Amino acid sequence: MTTSFKNIIEPDFERLYVQLRKKEGRMYTDEELINLPDIDDKHQYYKEWQLRKLSSQKLTDHLKKKNRPLDILEIGCGNGWLCHRLATIPESRVIGTDINFTEVQQAARVFYFKPNLHFIYGYADSGLFEDKQFDIIIFAASIQYFNSLHKILWNAFRLLKSKGSIHIIDSPFYTLSEVGSASKRSYMYYEALGFPEMMNYYFHHKLEDLEHYDHTLLHDPNSLFNKFVKNNNPFPWICIKT
Repeated sequence: MTTSFKNIIEPDFERLYVQLRKKEGRMYTDEELINLPDIDDKHQYYKEWQLRKLSSQKLTDHLKKKNRPLDILEIGCGNGWLCHRLATIPESRVIGTDINFTEVQQAARVFYFKPNLHFIYGYADSGLFEDKQFDIIIFAASIQYFNSLHKILWNAFRLLKSKGSIHIIDSPFYTLSEVGSASKRSYMYYEALGFPEMMNYYFHHKLEDLEHYDHTLLHDPNSLFNKFVKNNNPFPWICIKT
């Protein structure tokens, strides 16, 4: 597996993020990582991983139904567990990028055996893919770390092939009236853990901001159907097309 590492990252964010992940208990051993999203039912985040297992399976099944070779990019791949799942799609070629060197390095080490899976340490908008375009671009639990939704989507569109699509999963979106209270909750959370500076890197995107894009909610947590069947995944699955 080819892995590229470039020293172009803001050190403060990476340092804070890794320290926070350790404090939260979200840094996983290599043995745990290779099995994610499956994890011991006594793990403190077992229920969270059950939700992510379901959302990742639905995404993978959705992409398999395209029944053709896919070039897939995950922006903000972290430790690469989802990229590993996506790489099981027949004839897929998967690249994961992140600015968290610690976890990208672990991803490269743990998933070295997948020839169709590659990891790059760097910004997706930093010229890493001048001659490369993708059928699918995924943001999984990562879009909230980009301060401008419009800017990151614009950069993603530049990397999409014709008729490609962007998928956003496992991230909160808010109505305009909810943003203020959500920001307060986030600040209180980070302050309680001793990382109030993280609020400089965590952003609350609004559902209204999606009105400018050709988008579909493939999972709407507020739909009557999902409430009826007691689907308790609180995060929307957003598909944006070119």
